[in-house]
Amino acid sequence: MKMELYPGFRNPLLLEVKKTLPKVFAMVGAGTIGPDIGYFLKSAIPDGKLILIDVVEKQLENASKRYDTYLQKALDKKKMSPEQAEAVRQNIVFTTDYNELKDADLVIEAATENLPLKRKIIAQIESIVREDTIITSNTSSIPAARIFSEAKLPGRTTITHFFGPAHQNPALEIVTWEKSDRQVVDYLNWMFCTIGKVPIITQDAICFVLDRIFDNWCNDAAYLLDRATSVQIDKVAQEFVYAGPFFVLNLTRGNPIIVETNTLQMEEGEHYLPALILRSVDTWVTPKPGQQVDIDPALKEFVRNRLLGVLFSQSFDIINRGIGTLEDLNLGCQLALGFRKGPFDIMRDLGKEKTTQIIETFQKDRPGYPGMEGSYERYQQFRRHVLVDEIDGVKIITIRRPQALNALSKEVMSEILDALKEFENDPAVKGFVITGYGERAFSAGADIGGFPAVLGNAEAAIRHAEEHSELFLYLDQSSKPVVAAVNGMALGGGFELALRCHKLVGAKHAVLQLPEVTLGILPGIGGMIVPYRRWPQGAAIFHEMIRQARRLGAEEAQQLGIFTALADNYADLIKLAVAEVNNMAGKPVPRIPDAPVKLDPLPPLENPMAGKLRLSDEAVAIITQAIEEGAAADSFAAALAVGYRAFGKIACTEAAKEGISAFLEKRPAEFKK
Repeated sequence: MKMELYPGFRNPLLLEVKKTLPKVFAMVGAGTIGPDIGYFLKSAIPDGKLILIDVVEKQLENASKRYDTYLQKALDKKKMSPEQAEAVRQNIVFTTDYNELKDADLVIEAATENLPLKRKIIAQIESIVREDTIITSNTSSIPAARIFSEAKLPGRTTITHFFGPAHQNPALEIVTWEKSDRQVVDYLNWMFCTIGKVPIITQDAICFVLDRIFDNWCNDAAYLLDRATSVQIDKVAQEFVYAGPFFVLNLTRGNPIIVETNTLQMEEGEHYLPALILRSVDTWVTPKPGQQVDIDPALKEFVRNRLLGVLFSQSFDIINRGIGTLEDLNLGCQLALGFRKGPFDIMRDLGKEKTTQIIETFQKDRPGYPGMEGSYERYQQFRRHVLVDEIDGVKIITIRRPQALNALSKEVMSEILDALKEFENDPAVKGFVITGYGERAFSAGADIGGFPAVLGNAEAAIRHAEEHSELFLYLDQSSKPVVAAVNGMALGGGFELALRCHKLVGAKHAVLQLPEVTLGILPGIGGMIVPYRRWPQGAAIFHEMIRQARRLGAEEAQQLGIFTALADNYADLIKLAVAEVNNMAGKPVPRIPDAPVKLDPLPPLENPMAGKLRLSDEAVAIITQAIEEGAAADSFAAALAVGYRAFGKIACTEAAKEGISAFLEKRPAEFKK
């Protein structure tokens, strides 16, 4: 029976749940992925208790050593303090005794993909744990209805499918099936999002969503070996993924997994037959980093189209059957499987004619495989980076781009604008809240990728700033209230977006920053203008933020009047934001003052620094002049134009060239002047 994937909210942190985060969580299975799942949970909930169970003592010993290695790496890379590492390492039980599970709030079974074994383990778990303990299975392919067919309390069970390495890969599939309690599914969705994963909900189909993509991508790569080598195939695949299929098979020792999962998929048709060669090869030859690989252009095109064919076929099938959603599949392929772009983005780049040609040719070459149902446009009409929910007549717009800390690309801003325009004339909608996905970031800024193209060209840089201001200018004129719910860091363009909302509320851990000067550039789409006009009493602090990249904490921002209220958690933050919308609904929304702002002359900065980074005197001088001219401008529009022109001017400096290059090359900038 097909279940509704998202009967409630799309943003998991909007879900109302009755449980808190688990205090005692357990993994059954200390082989390959189990310890990594356990390490993730203990790192995310360091004051919790982890129980790791296996029938083999050696597996437990190896898991303990693995944890020591992970923690040492975290210390070496300064991702954890010694105190944090100690908290993670404490309160972990390695045991062969299932009775240790009696106090567990959450138990995840992570044994091998053996159905009788999994059923036996589930029965053993159920005989010990409380009735309200949630039990899940980490499986990549076996439906929940089969694993939990003999469960005494199936309502508390489901699949939570992690992707390797489970302590680092953010993706997670949660299955909704006919006997699972929806409150359990919602709780898991909320819980895992709260602690840093990006969960997606899937139907209870064989291989769910993302493994259908991965398994058949690898299986068809193996079928191509009669035409090309594993080195050639991986090299062609690298246009679309960071690591080719054979490299990943080596990394995961995945040949038997593909055989097993595709054999299971043969219930849906003989075309899923696993390639025989997967049973006879242990390790594949793959291209070395940077290696040039000779491949005939015609063969390259053939391999490319076959790989895209199987990718498109499985993507169409998942959507045709409602196993997952367009946006989840598109994002999940990037997060879980390392695709550079989602499959529907690739189709969009190719266009309708080429996409149709590829899938039709693939279906001829591989009879039985699914294809498009209906029009090409059906698979393109969705928002890739924005989720839209509603609470009491207020639309909640969530920026969901977790792989980039919700950074703003032009497409992200267009989708936000599209959502605003869709409901601007709907009398049932009182207003909007804009927030970020997860608890870490509202938005970490604007994408830097497009900046190099405008360096050295003032007019192009000005156009770049103006084009990226369309959403902001709409907010300036919006008749319906828009509130920014700043759920974490709001940096650069992300802070500029929040500044243009009519009011701002913040999480207590929120941080505001304009770090552009550290890149040799400036906040050219309002960041040098809006703060002074809205909160002139904070001018001295804004000088430091814009010229020296000073960070502003939530409490200080509230004292300045930037945040009207602060919240302890995400749920309360959204409630505050909705309340602000309701307070403004039906009334004239506050506008950014049009009149000039009187500023005292900015004190010169000698040896300007941002932390340990020596800044560019040239960049600071351009910024200082722009702040003063923007404040003195007769109108808000004229002030914004000052910012655009200043961005054009600074784009032509050596500071901008060095700062952007250093950022893209992941090295500290060295400004000469």
